[in-house]
Amino acid sequence: MTSIEYIKEWLNANPFSWNVIRFIAILIVILLAIQLIRRYLKKRISNTSIRYKSQKGIEILGYVLLIFLAITYFSGSIKDFTIIIGLFTAGLAFTLQELILSIAGSIYIFLVKVYKPGDRIEINGIKGDVIDVDSIYTTMMEIGQWVESDNYSGRIVKLSNAFVFKGPIYNYSQDFPFIWDQFNLPIRYGSDMELAKTIVLKIASETLSEYTKASKFQWEAVVNKYYIEDAEVGPTLAIRLTDNWVEFNLRYIVDYKKRRLTRHLLHDNIRKAFETTNGKVVLASTTIELIKIPEQKVQSEEAKKTQ
Repeated sequence: MTSIEYIKEWLNANPFSWNVIRFIAILIVILLAIQLIRRYLKKRISNTSIRYKSQKGIEILGYVLLIFLAITYFSGSIKDFTIIIGLFTAGLAFTLQELILSIAGSIYIFLVKVYKPGDRIEINGIKGDVIDVDSIYTTMMEIGQWVESDNYSGRIVKLSNAFVFKGPIYNYSQDFPFIWDQFNLPIRYGSDMELAKTIVLKIASETLSEYTKASKFQWEAVVNKYYIEDAEVGPTLAIRLTDNWVEFNLRYIVDYKKRRLTRHLLHDNIRKAFETTNGKVVLASTTIELIKIPEQKVQSEEAKKTQ
């Protein structure tokens, strides 16, 4: 018996195995086709946003086609299709639970628009800018950790899409790409408080005027879209008396990507303005006041002997 005849006889005796082999071959062809089309689109489309969406669309269509082919292909060979569905579901429940959740998460992210590439989010305790969302992972450029403020740490993080079902997602840029920030200024008692308030509010209004104007329209859209109360988007100042100084609390709105730079400009401009007041406004620092020094009696050794 020749090898070809032996192969034919084995295929006739094992039709299901032959169907599996043919399906794997079809699977490889489709996956290769998806990759080739993605590479073609990458070369032909110059616009980054359109190229990214086109590649993702081809990837999703390819996966849908594979699932459809798997169901129709095997249901024609095995009569009791419910058994296949039951075994398939049971296997997924125990071995591919995380994978299924990740794929479901990617569909949920795409349909509900939880976030998209370019958004700044915080999920599962990780904060960063989303740079890619595929069928299983969300890829982020990490922010923070050992780097202060909203600066990149340099690490690229891949996070399972399943986490969209497991906890809160903080989106810094969706609908309203601004955030509120604040800092405290300690003003020494005896300073001209009215002058200090005027200086702080004037500098804040001038430095933040661009953000205030841009945020007003978008905040109105947020108020109309969601059940939320209106809020003040202009800079506000609150004063609190402490044991050591008068504390000025400046609250303001800023672009979510420019929080550190804006805080630097405000601090620097306020410092320069206070220095031109000739001592009328002085920043305070921590001081210790000694009320009374206890009396100490010191006796020499000779005095002790004569007693």
